[in-house]
Amino acid sequence: MRARQLGIEIGRLSPGPENAITDVPGVRVGETTIVRGDDVRTGVTVVVPHEGDPGRDSVFAGCHRLNGNGEVTGLEWLRESGMLTTPIGITNTHSVGVVRDAIVSAGPPEVGRWSLPVVGETYDGFLNDINGQHVRAEHVHEALSGASGGPVAEGCVGGGTGMICHGFKGGTGTSSRVVAEEAGGFVVGVLVQANHGRRPRFRVNGVPVGERIGADAVPMPTAGGQGAGSIIVVIATNAPLLPGQCDGLAQRAMLGVGRTGGMGEHTSGDFAVCFATGNRGLSAEKSERRQLIYDVTMLSNAELDPLFEAVIDATEEAIVNAVLAAETTTGRGGSVVHALPGELLVEALSRC
Repeated sequence: MRARQLGIEIGRLSPGPENAITDVPGVRVGETTIVRGDDVRTGVTVVVPHEGDPGRDSVFAGCHRLNGNGEVTGLEWLRESGMLTTPIGITNTHSVGVVRDAIVSAGPPEVGRWSLPVVGETYDGFLNDINGQHVRAEHVHEALSGASGGPVAEGCVGGGTGMICHGFKGGTGTSSRVVAEEAGGFVVGVLVQANHGRRPRFRVNGVPVGERIGADAVPMPTAGGQGAGSIIVVIATNAPLLPGQCDGLAQRAMLGVGRTGGMGEHTSGDFAVCFATGNRGLSAEKSERRQLIYDVTMLSNAELDPLFEAVIDATEEAIVNAVLAAETTTGRGGSVVHALPGELLVEALSRC
């Protein structure tokens, strides 16, 4: 179930055909879900923006940190160069290293070729045997080889398999918006790994639904499963943005996190990475295809507001979709996190 299937519309702008990050042309998503026995509830998600070799078809990119109790590798080079030169991986906290190394090994096998992959994490140790490090290189390669456009699976899938959001089962969610033709008709897509927040602060369209859905209706996770996580937001657009403008979209995504009740708590790692495909064919490497000068285009800074609105609304809806798509999950040590039934959310929204 997704928000719009329940009649819940967030913001004024319309979504793209799939209401997903893959509505941005050329963007692909791959997910590997790992569920074994009683204690393994984890996985990996990859977002692939490149057409061909990432090092030779780099895209402009930016990032933002709301609170830094987390990790996203590769951001120093992204900030320095203003370019995204690898796929983006998302997984659990203790599997960042293997996902990073697997992305490197999946790249071109040229001698001396270097790579600084962007890999983010959120903590799934309440439901998953996180210290068992069950994500392997083959799981990352599977996600990369299966990455595709079109619909994106949500909820308890990929890196979101073991995540918790606002006291409900959380996980992977996505949404998109298309700005008006007079504003360029550009698409903004968002994918989140939602593992943050507390029940009493959960808001949808400004309504305090978390206060209205108590533990008698949907039981709370037991101690240790509330407010202890983070959120990763990946933003894509086909607008011709420069790196500083991508930073601006990444910043505004956190307003969408805030609208749902996230507040960047001390224990939360809240990161956003934004890339723009409006300038293709940029090379970050010296090679036989190296150019001295590139012709690039940019959207006027005065015309960024529609994209800001799009990314805020898409982030909010992606979080709601992550919660609605998730299923009640039992994991490590018998820990249980309950899903939010769609009808309960609709009822909470309808109360005067």
